[in-house]
Amino acid sequence: MSETARNETLLDEEDSQRDKYLTFVVDGDTYGIEIRYVTEIIGLQKITPVPDMPAFVRGIINLRGKIIPVMDMRVRFNKPFREYMERTCIIVVDIRNLSIGLIVDSVAEVVNIPAGAVAPPPELTRRGNRFIMGIGQAAGEVKLLLDCEKLLTEEETEQLLTS
Repeated sequence: MSETARNETLLDEEDSQRDKYLTFVVDGDTYGIEIRYVTEIIGLQKITPVPDMPAFVRGIINLRGKIIPVMDMRVRFNKPFREYMERTCIIVVDIRNLSIGLIVDSVAEVVNIPAGAVAPPPELTRRGNRFIMGIGQAAGEVKLLLDCEKLLTEEETEQLLTS
């Protein structure tokens, strides 16, 4: 395949993922992340705790021979921890060359939210909104769209990469 054809294929893949978000539920609220970050969705599996990690990092899992840290999105969003249920699952995403699992209450669906249907987050508090890149509307419902690049600080990413 020529370099031009390879670049066109990559652009087609980017276009097919544009405006698409995987939606999921955490503590009754619906969130969305850009589909381009999502590698796969897996069921909950045995999590091995790792000492000296932030509280929201529950530990690591072995996914087909690859060790992946997992973070509980409830704890990350300062919500109370809840025992995992039948629909609890892990969304595996790639953020800054790091594969990480996001533990969520349940996965909803992939929705198309055009850029024109996304409003900036309210200016309530910058700290509270640091994960939110926008408020999207799809099928008459509001979705809090997350900025995957901000789910981990650079220091947290470094800590996970070196542990």
